[in-house]
Amino acid sequence: MIGSTAASKQITLLADLPTVTPVERHYYANWNIRAAEDSVCSNYLSPNRRDFYKVMFVTGGSGVFSMGMHSYYVDESCIVFMHPNEIISWRNLSDGWTKHYCLFKKRYVDLHPLLRSVMDKYRLFSDPNRSVIRLKPGAASTVNNLFRKLQEESVTGGNLAEDAMQAYLQLIMIESMKEANFPEPDAVSDDYRHVHDFFHLLETETASINYNKPLRIRTAKEFAELLQLHPNHLNALLKKHTGQPISTHIKNRLLDESKALLLQTDWTLQDIGYCIGFADQPNFSQFFKKNIGMTPNEFRRNYTSVPG
Repeated sequence: MIGSTAASKQITLLADLPTVTPVERHYYANWNIRAAEDSVCSNYLSPNRRDFYKVMFVTGGSGVFSMGMHSYYVDESCIVFMHPNEIISWRNLSDGWTKHYCLFKKRYVDLHPLLRSVMDKYRLFSDPNRSVIRLKPGAASTVNNLFRKLQEESVTGGNLAEDAMQAYLQLIMIESMKEANFPEPDAVSDDYRHVHDFFHLLETETASINYNKPLRIRTAKEFAELLQLHPNHLNALLKKHTGQPISTHIKNRLLDESKALLLQTDWTLQDIGYCIGFADQPNFSQFFKKNIGMTPNEFRRNYTSVPG
């Protein structure tokens, strides 16, 4: 845990936290790499930084995938390499999708220099212009088989499972690079640009919360002013594209950061509330309980009491 001195009161990364309570233990499992298949390709938007890289391979159907300010219409097999810091979204346009994905933590990359060297060599995660690759049928079949091997290792486990998984992951990157078919991104609309800019600003404001740098802006009006938009217009755009108003996105982000601070530090409730913009601890506790259904102390206690 992080110490309690002001100099050490920092948190730089939001962990992979659930959005509902009570706490589900598996969300906090100490995993390094995992793989799975999903036949449902639902609409989603992930504006928050993550502590893991993601590779997604999709076949069938059609949809629009956006990463940062790059947007792609997808109607054939493609593979996407996502950096933890990217704002990503998916809008499904038809049924019939099969989606394979592999998630692996930043720390896992540090433990495997060969994996890091392949990532650095091909720049699939670091260069947005190389992060989406369309695959021809032969390459798609090869990548599909590699993902199935990944999933088998993920399910069966064992002492060498992680080593095998990172080897398959390297092969997936190499096979994808053989195609080297990087599609040109489509133009994004002004509406999407404004939505992206809002989430980028929200992320920037919350990315380095610590005791010496508490949250500065918390209201819809303040965000809209910084984006040079009328609050009503920004609110309408967010409701159109995400189904939720500005206030809900801000609230959920503050709750996510609160959860991270409660579980990853030993700070007092006063300190946590101060960092996310509350003048006093009772107001923070009231805000947390109203939205989560339990007090901050109960949330922290419920998680830490779950056996490992």
